[in-house]
Amino acid sequence: MTIRTNIRFLLNGRDVTLDAVSATDTVLDFLRIDRRLTGTKEGCAEGDCGACTVLVGRLRNGVLRYEPVNACIRFLATLDGCHVVTVEYLSGPDGRLHPVQQAMVEHHGSQCGFCTPGFVMSLYALWMENADPTEAEIETAIQGNLCRCTGYEPIIRAAKAMTALGSPAEDVLNTERESVTDRLKALADGARVELQKGGSRAILPASVDDLAQVYADNPKATLVAGATDAGLWVTKFLRDISPAIFLGHLDGLRRIEVTGEAIEMGAGVSYSGAQEVLCEHFPHLADYWNRIAGWQIRAMGTIGGNVANGSPIGDTPPVLIALGAEIVLRKGDARRTLPVEEFFIDYGKQDRAEGEFVETIRIPLPRAETRHAAYKISKRRDEDISSVAAGFAVTLEGEAITAARIAFGGMAATPKRAAAAEAALVGQRWSEEALQAAAGKLPEDFKPLTDWRASAEYRMRVSQNLFRRFWLEAQQGDAPVRLSA
Repeated sequence: MTIRTNIRFLLNGRDVTLDAVSATDTVLDFLRIDRRLTGTKEGCAEGDCGACTVLVGRLRNGVLRYEPVNACIRFLATLDGCHVVTVEYLSGPDGRLHPVQQAMVEHHGSQCGFCTPGFVMSLYALWMENADPTEAEIETAIQGNLCRCTGYEPIIRAAKAMTALGSPAEDVLNTERESVTDRLKALADGARVELQKGGSRAILPASVDDLAQVYADNPKATLVAGATDAGLWVTKFLRDISPAIFLGHLDGLRRIEVTGEAIEMGAGVSYSGAQEVLCEHFPHLADYWNRIAGWQIRAMGTIGGNVANGSPIGDTPPVLIALGAEIVLRKGDARRTLPVEEFFIDYGKQDRAEGEFVETIRIPLPRAETRHAAYKISKRRDEDISSVAAGFAVTLEGEAITAARIAFGGMAATPKRAAAAEAALVGQRWSEEALQAAAGKLPEDFKPLTDWRASAEYRMRVSQNLFRRFWLEAQQGDAPVRLSA
């Protein structure tokens, strides 16, 4: 095994090589403190406000793809083999503003200006992918950017005007795409990367097999995929995560395969990476998926990580449980499979041995006779943590309910199936009355807690109300039950 002791990446137009990198060094601190690229701002330091947004380009199966990410919780070690683009790179050789920046000026999209570079970078990412976005697409692109003084309307007007001021085809990221691709290919040597700084260790395995070996050798290490959770351990709780094993670069954990029976995806597939295939086969997830954080977090965070951290309020476990998903756990060369709901034992405790990691997620393809729904209840509509999350899957034979899988997050110490409610449905005729009766069984399944997100009474009431919402939506009538309708 070849071991390299530095990371190599491109920063705007320059090559960077770093050998003294700790497990907790962030991209934001490197940009602002080390490189004095202070256009990238620090706001919340938890990936919630978007002021620190930069673009990170990486080769995926030989194709260069750029995504917006939160530099405040992105760890420096993960930049190996990447192209990092900051707001400073948008300036043309003659000093003119970039079309996205010019649109912000002309449409008064900035007041105090602190958040503006982050908005510019998110809109830049959108402009590169879609030169003529709809208002809904613009709103989705800036979900992860918080404006405290300007208001979103002028920013949306600016986004609509971007292409009138310039063409993405003429942008530096397109005109230099071939050369940047070649430079990144030259950096991909297939080596394991081991970094040290002040006693802190960071490891980037060379492959999934190498990950299995490294984790077996370091079973107390912290696995870091998208860092959307682990990043906050460092920035908010000042935790030492060393030794840290980083996974986000492993193409073997980002594969997606649709077989005749299931969707199989590696645990390192991001929310954004999974969105197209999941929404194609499960259209009911389209609205739900866009309510998982903001674009930057969806580009970084992984489905495997959302399951593996065992949070009772994770967005994906209730949906995956309702869909009958399984996970494949790996330790060394040994693998075992278990249903997602059986992975969660108690609060903070999962069925995972030392040195064992989530490798694959399998989601059975839907049956035509099954009705699905997914719901997220939160204080803010966009970019917020769930108070309650729910997944429904009810299978019919004619008008008779033959099977039901209903799961909730935020209602117990773990994501959990509503066993009593499911039992009340099976054998009944598909009707509003049957669903209301099942909702009445929820107190047998859950004893929710009160916290700052919601009271126990509210959680129970809203969860029961979701049964009626499920019914109304299933009728495909004119009832205004969806906010996006």
